[in-house]
Amino acid sequence: FSEDRMNKTSCIRVNFDFEHRFLPPVYILVFIIGLLANGWGLKSLLQNWKKLKSINVFVLNLGLADFLYLLTLPFLVVYYFMKSKWIFGDAFCKITRFCFNLNLYGSIGFLTCISVYRYLAIVHPVRVMGRITVTHSVGISVMVWFLVSVQSLPDMFYRKTFGNKPGKCYDTTHKRYVDDYIKYSLGWTFTGFCIPLLITLGCYGHVIVVLCRTNTTHKVLKQRCLKLLFTVILLFSVCYIPYHVLKIFNLWSRVLEKQNICREWSNGVYIAHQISRGLVCLNSALNPLVYLHGNEDIPAQLRQLLQQARQMFSCVPVSQTADEIQQELGF
Repeated sequence: FSEDRMNKTSCIRVNFDFEHRFLPPVYILVFIIGLLANGWGLKSLLQNWKKLKSINVFVLNLGLADFLYLLTLPFLVVYYFMKSKWIFGDAFCKITRFCFNLNLYGSIGFLTCISVYRYLAIVHPVRVMGRITVTHSVGISVMVWFLVSVQSLPDMFYRKTFGNKPGKCYDTTHKRYVDDYIKYSLGWTFTGFCIPLLITLGCYGHVIVVLCRTNTTHKVLKQRCLKLLFTVILLFSVCYIPYHVLKIFNLWSRVLEKQNICREWSNGVYIAHQISRGLVCLNSALNPLVYLHGNEDIPAQLRQLLQQARQMFSCVPVSQTADEIQQELGF
């Protein structure tokens, strides 16, 4: 007892104020950039609806998942500006956290689908020619939404707020239930993150080998696949991997604290976890990069916009049309 008491009194104070200073500016930035980028990307896809290819169905769903989360960010900004006082009720707190999970694991799911389709198109083009249709992609998208919802639904049954007065809206749960929640999170992380990550790495690893060995592959196709690979690696490395690793460590720290066991790294893990929460929401602003490599019409539209902006500021007449620019750059 005396040792536990000594450990408890010697605990390093966790800096809970860090999230109030760090998260609101990040959320505001992501909300503005994400809303503009996803709005422009989805508009471009919908304008070319008749040209919609199988892989663009997943890109469209990726944008919808981003919008679902972006619309909840203003409420979270108010929450953290008010020093973690949630004034919108328990039900809406759970809906807000549910939307975050739908966005996170929906994005991972659709990025995995895009990776598999790229793999099939490059490694097994003859086998899949004419067999993969837009209808198939729509059916797979529905299945992804269903699986992500089933995975995320148990999270809503954990306590997210505590008491009737405005207070915490936990992104995980109250410390009273953290022992059970960490077990659920480990299973959730394995099925919703680790398995898709392994599938994505396997697909792109094989694609790189095939592209390096084959000289007949079109140069533009190689460039587009490598750019898409870089984007996916960026999303997983910056947004997804740190969040899942640090979330488990932070939950473990809370379990130890509940048992009156203190660790010197608890405060560092907490701060690192809050930074990873800011980074994981960046996926809603970075996902539009996938539009650039998933739809051949969008890069040309972006260059046309840049050309028009250059003309407005320099007052120099544009000598090339969008079609000529598109042909010149190989799109």
